Parts: sequence; structure tokens; C-alpha cells
Amino acid sequence: MLDHLIETIEHDLAASEQSGFRLLSRANEAFAQFLDMLETGEVRAAAPDASGVYQCDIRVKKLILLGFKLGHLVESEDPGLKFCDKHNLWPDMRNLVERAVRIVPGGTAVRRGACLRSGVTVMPPAYVNIGAYIDEGTMIDSHALVGSCAQVGKRCHISAASQLGGVLEPVGAMPVIIEDNAFIGGNCGIYEGAHVHKGAVIAAGTILTKSTPLFDLVHQEVIRPVDGVLHVPENAVVIPGSRAIDTDFAKSMGLSAYAPIIVKYRDDKTDASIELVDLFRQK
Repeated sequence: MLDHLIETIEHDLAASEQSGFRLLSRANEAFAQFLDMLETGEVRAAAPDASGVYQCDIRVKKLILLGFKLGHLVESEDPGLKFCDKHNLWPDMRNLVERAVRIVPGGTAVRRGACLRSGVTVMPPAYVNIGAYIDEGTMIDSHALVGSCAQVGKRCHISAASQLGGVLEPVGAMPVIIEDNAFIGGNCGIYEGAHVHKGAVIAAGTILTKSTPLFDLVHQEVIRPVDGVLHVPENAVVIPGSRAIDTDFAKSMGLSAYAPIIVKYRDDKTDASIELVDLFRQK
């Protein structure tokens, strides 16, 4: 199906460029069908296979990029909420009660092509971009960003002002992945396809990228990115830290570099410190 949609849109875009006429009704219908599939979770930018390993579907990103090319700019008519975007990507707030999705008033936008499953709560203001997938019972807190194609599991908490970076190009790059029951603290930044596994707790202010080594104090090892992806182990508790820079100049100046550190693995005490999240989730 996705291959057919790509072929349809590419064919009609090429034909319109050759003819000089923008007759793209069939392509627009194909892209709208693709957005509906994203919003229902029928297709995803990345999803676990039978063994639980996440696989990237490059067709999804390719279709999103084609949609940008297909769309044309349109201004909103509401003087109290002025914005201008591609006509085919305006925020979608349909059927929220039926979907049991709670979007609290105050400036949140959920772009078309984002999937919010039952029980998701979004606090204002927050932004969820195209291709994002947010699974059941997850909370997206104030000033948080869920970037394009980011995948968030069940019963997660993305705390205030945290950012899950978007990944569209290259199309084969793995998006940011947050697995079930993970807790992302305030002002965190998870970027460049970093993969946070089940139950991990990322403390406030931690930054994770594909080029960031992760220092595990428990197992006394350095976790480095594999195939461009930094994997945060299941139930790891990660805090922001630093390490000394081993050059004469750095030593003389007392310089150090940022370093995320696994200080422990999740236990009953950790669970107790974040259990209040459940009180705010929609049951």
C-alpha cells in the first residue's frame, strides 16, 4: 500500500511539473490516506518486530517529505490564532472523546499524521509533530516537544520542557524511541535517534544523542552508539554528569566535558519517586 501511495504522488508531482498545471487531486487524496494510516497507528516510522527490535520504515519518511512538496501554504482565518502552514498538515483535533485523548487548553498543537492512542494526556503548551507515535496512557507535559517520527511507548511521562528530537533525513535514520514505562525528566533533550529502553529513568537536564557515550557506574562500562543509535538500557537511571578532559591545558583550566551517567538501575525507591504520575493520567 505505501509503495503504491509513493508511486501515485511521485507520478502526479512529475506530471504537474512537466505540464505547468498543479492538478494534484489524486496525489492529495493519496497523501490524506497516508495521514489517516499514521494517525490510527496502522503504519509507523519505526516499530518493534517479532523479536522486539525496532525497525525503521523508510517509506513513511519518504511519504512525509513528499507531502511537504505536495502542500501549499495557507493562512488561518482565525484572527486570534494566526498561523501559516502547508494546507495538508494543519493540526487535527478530530474525535478526541472517542479516542479518549485529553488535550488541555492553552496552546498545544498536534499536527496531522501524529498518532495519539487512548489515554494520552497533553498539557499546554506542547507540540506533537507529524509521524510521531504516542502510545496508551502516556503524558506529554507542558512545553514539551515530540518531534517528527519520534516513537513513545505506553505509560511514559515526558516532563515539562523536554524535547524528543525529530528525524526525517536521511530517511534510513532511526527516530528517537522511548519505550514503555520510561520517565523523561524536565528539560531533557533526547536527540538523533537515541533509544531509551523500557522503564528507564532520565533525570532532569540530561542530554542524549547518537554521539554521546553513556557511562555505566553499576557495570563499570562505557555504552557507545551502535549503528548510529545510543541505547539506554532497560530500567537504567541516568543523570547528567561530567568527566575530566585529559590535556595539559584542560587540566590547568579545570575543564571537564558533559557525560551522562547511569548511577543505578530502577528499584522500589525509584518507582516511589515517580509514582505520582499515575494520579494525573486519564484512566
